[in-house]
Amino acid sequence: MFSSEIKSVHFVGIGGTAMASAAAAMLDKGFAVTGSDQNVYEPMASFLAGKKIEVCNGYSERNLSHEPDLVVIGNAISRGNSEAELVLDQKMRYCSLPELLKEFFIRGKRSLVVAGTHGKTTTTSLLTWVFEHNGLNPSYLIGGIPNNFGQGARFTDSRWFIIEGDEYDTAFFDKRSKFVHYQPEVAIINNLEFDHADIFDNLGAIQKSFSHLIRLVPRNGLLLGNGDEPNLKELLNVTHCPVKRFGLGDENAVRAFNLQFGATATTFEIPSFKFHLNLVGELNVRNALGVVAAAKHCGLKNQQIQDAFNTFKGIKRRMEIKGIAGGVTVVDDFGHHPTAIRETLKALRLRYAKEKIWAIFEPRSNTTRRKVFQKELADSFSDANAVVVAQVARLEQLPADERLNPEQLMQDLKAAGKDAAYLPDANAIVEHLAKGAMGGDVVCVFSNGGFDGIHGKLLARLGRR
Repeated sequence: MFSSEIKSVHFVGIGGTAMASAAAAMLDKGFAVTGSDQNVYEPMASFLAGKKIEVCNGYSERNLSHEPDLVVIGNAISRGNSEAELVLDQKMRYCSLPELLKEFFIRGKRSLVVAGTHGKTTTTSLLTWVFEHNGLNPSYLIGGIPNNFGQGARFTDSRWFIIEGDEYDTAFFDKRSKFVHYQPEVAIINNLEFDHADIFDNLGAIQKSFSHLIRLVPRNGLLLGNGDEPNLKELLNVTHCPVKRFGLGDENAVRAFNLQFGATATTFEIPSFKFHLNLVGELNVRNALGVVAAAKHCGLKNQQIQDAFNTFKGIKRRMEIKGIAGGVTVVDDFGHHPTAIRETLKALRLRYAKEKIWAIFEPRSNTTRRKVFQKELADSFSDANAVVVAQVARLEQLPADERLNPEQLMQDLKAAGKDAAYLPDANAIVEHLAKGAMGGDVVCVFSNGGFDGIHGKLLARLGRR
């Protein structure tokens, strides 16, 4: 697809973790690399500076005056961006990040793609660590920061490439899901629910996109699907490649049983082995089961997998304890879909059986800002004692009849016996908790953004009481 004439590459929107990591990897391959972004935040600002990659602050046609041979246009870039417009005007060679990954890093390798609505980051991180711990030195790209690695991406010369397969669209010029570019030898699909209401009209549209991924698995590969997931059932009935179902139900080829849930660990069995996992809750048993099935397919033994499980350190922003102040434990979690919130709180309840748990939620994603999960959102907080919801982000950008109704959410939570409050911002929430949270309480903050630094503010304020 790309000619050997390419010597220089420019990244529009270079500040994202995946874009910056790919830019650095292209530099390592010998290409001249430049980039631009509106604001490059830490840690990627220091990462790019350390690689001596020239980054233009802000977007401008001038940033392309050196006429790069290839322009990589990030997922966050829209029509109207001055650099994207010039690329189209001048008929310059351009591609998306997933296309770049496919052509320069994945092609010819053994690609393991982890997909699903929930658990992708944990599963991809755990699978990558199983391979790394056993000396296989995989390349990987993960939408989070695994604590065992300290960075979200790495590109090696090994034959393995493990990648988190996001169903979100690829770029403004390619509305297919990113994962269709990743050439899966093994595809793991953890689950499938409605999400991303800004780009998918309904559940059927998401199922269709996942069917495109499934179509790409070769006859010498493997499709691993959650056999307990009703929304996946029909999609797994294919004959073009081997299919294995994993889960807790009797009909699964890879089945976990004798699950034992502890406060800080979980054990489960498969017919030939008992696994111990330093993660909490049923959601993580399912994640680990997909890892076990994929790793065994690739030649690893049960004990090799368990040895890696023993030293897995988790992922930043997944039930991550940020600190304790004034006797209150503050936890950070990326959860923003009702199912993810529910499962995380269920797991936290195992760890903190008797403590008061506060759930702090920022409705920031394009789906939770809408009313599509109005009832499910209220139900997702069942394991919390108190719930505080921040003002719905960018509410004015949605038609009134599409918005999440915060008043109704408060009403439903109070009817379920929860202390519930709807507050304008992080500062108001911090003051509310400073008055209400007691020593021994646990506060879990759910957000897929920075939430105005609420964790640090909360710890500082609680420490001053």
